[in-house]
Amino acid sequence: MSYPRRALKPKSLGVAYVFWIFGLFGIAGLQHFYLGKFGRGILWLLTVGVFGIGTIVDLFTLPSQTKTVNARRAVGIR
Repeated sequence: MSYPRRALKPKSLGVAYVFWIFGLFGIAGLQHFYLGKFGRGILWLLTVGVFGIGTIVDLFTLPSQTKTVNARRAVGIR
């Protein structure tokens, strides 16, 4: 017997940017933890945002990352 999957609430781009700002401009990786990317969040935390380069990349790619996460959640992929 299969049960229907519950629709997951979409992640907010604004909240992701708030985590990016309050996570010392991305070096703590809070935005990745929020988006459910725990491995990447730990990597950012341990390498200070991949030596600062990853934080700059996140500034510009956070909208597409959020869109991808929301698309995956919409079809039931966590």
